[in-house]
Amino acid sequence: MKLTAQDKRTVFRALHEKGCFVLPNPWDAGSALLLQGMGFKALATTSSGMAWSRGQADGAVSRALVLEHLRTMVAATDLPVNADFESGFAANPEGVAESVRMAIDTGVAGLSIEDATGDPHNPLRELGEAVARIRSARAAIDEAGGETLLVGRAENFFLGRPDIDDTIQRLRAYAEAGADCLYAPGIKSRAHIEAVVAAVYPKPVNLLIGSASEFTLEDIAAMGVRRVSVGGALARAAWGGFLRAARAIADEGRFDEFANAASGAELNAHFHPSAE
Repeated sequence: MKLTAQDKRTVFRALHEKGCFVLPNPWDAGSALLLQGMGFKALATTSSGMAWSRGQADGAVSRALVLEHLRTMVAATDLPVNADFESGFAANPEGVAESVRMAIDTGVAGLSIEDATGDPHNPLRELGEAVARIRSARAAIDEAGGETLLVGRAENFFLGRPDIDDTIQRLRAYAEAGADCLYAPGIKSRAHIEAVVAAVYPKPVNLLIGSASEFTLEDIAAMGVRRVSVGGALARAAWGGFLRAARAIADEGRFDEFANAASGAELNAHFHPSAE
């Protein structure tokens, strides 16, 4: 029996109540189905992976295309999907609420709102403005029934502002404004991870592992993290294989990089109509 959007949202919320789970980030329907077949319990979109698949840079994709992508991803899988919804595609809190209502209509189980401005000279929003945007997102979700999970993101470390005290102040403010889960992409040290978990407890924390890490999933769970996402790392891994193979052909006339390619038989088996 196919799960409804409400069913997926219920499942997704339950995942945040205890333990630690991995929320991998596919960038299209095929990668979503492969991850579902591997036994993951939920998925998250990636703004960067989706943008690259469209031939665009991260952050350059329109709201309309992102909403179309969310509908595609939700329809492709039986798993709950968390939307990387960037900064809400709006200049003010009212616009964020409008965008969030549109995202909810796609069937996503959760969505995140960042506090980035998109301006390299002034990359982080003032705290009051950022809080107002989270409150507007919260109100839009509540008006729609309240089931969709809201993630508040503090982008300090991602944007070259590695101030853990300001990061924690922001995350606490977003939690108080109604965020269900808190996220500070870019933190990597045990001290920072544990400080963030403690600061917003008992609300769950998402940790980004977007590059090679010394920590295992067991290590991360022991720090109190509730969920782990990988952002654009899977997409970058796929593009890395593509670039190595293509450059070997273009620069040296070699085809030996295909030795590391997935087999067509394996991929066809995953996507065959009879595949579970």
